[in-house]
Parts: sequence; structure tokens; C-alpha cells
Amino acid sequence: MSLTVKAQDSRDQYLSKVQTLDSTIETLYGVISGKKGEERNWELFKYLFHPDAKLIPTGKNQAGAIGATFITPEDYIARAGKMLVDIGFFEKESHRSVDTFGNITQVFSTYNSYNNESMDKPFMRGINSIQLLNDGNRWWIINIYWMQESPENPIPKKYLSKN
Repeated sequence: MSLTVKAQDSRDQYLSKVQTLDSTIETLYGVISGKKGEERNWELFKYLFHPDAKLIPTGKNQAGAIGATFITPEDYIARAGKMLVDIGFFEKESHRSVDTFGNITQVFSTYNSYNNESMDKPFMRGINSIQLLNDGNRWWIINIYWMQESPENPIPKKYLSKN
């Protein structure tokens, strides 16, 4: 089997994961989550993103200055992949607000982070600002821009779960 055929097979295998906005967001959270020692499906992770996509964590650096770091999905895997497996990591969406115009969508997705599924209280919370494009065939993640909650920046009530 040629590499081209093999690559096409993997694309076909994942196409159902990006057919709806819901399935795309659910796959995003699901693919980075897993038990300690459980490998993640990085091929599927990369499939979610447009070839020019960026992941953009924000926050204070060690000097206390607020900034943003622009990384590719490959950079994210290199930086966080081993840590996610070593400690166990589950990120769960607790609230979502969506704005769409034409083929572009902006999602504010509040997340809770846990080391295992039995934890009652998250060790971290924040908001993912996810920009997506629907090209008529599938959803592409264009950017994920996020910020963790902090004492000086608590998550506003309108972005918290309605439960």
C-alpha cells in the first residue's frame, strides 16, 4: 500500500469526527484527555487543525508580563504530549457559547482540567477561544486561543455551567 493511499485511509477514518461543530469540539477535548500512561492519538489531533492553525496560550510569564505564545499543533505535541501521558489529564467542557457568520464560527468554551476522571474538583479552569471554518466538507480548527482562570481573572458567571 502506498503512503498516499494510507494517508487517504486515515483521512477517511477521521472525517466523521469533523462533520459537525459538536463532533469537532468533542473530538478536540477527547483526544487530549486520557489516563496516566495512555498514549494520545496525535494523528487525529493534527487532523482537526487547518494546516496553518495556531494554538495560542496566554498568561503571565515569570517576570509577570502578560503575553501570548504562538505554536503549531506539532509544537503543542512536542511541548505537552509527554506531560499529558505522564500525569494523566482530562479536559472537559463545562459551558459553550457560539457565534457564527457564514462559514466562520467563534466558540468560547469553558474547560475544567482533571488528572483523573474520579476527581470532583478541577485543578485548573479556563476558557478556550476556538475559531473554526466550515469549508462545506468539514470543520477545521483555525486557532485555539486560551487563558487559565486566576484569582485576578476569575471566569465570568456567564461562561460558567448552568447546572
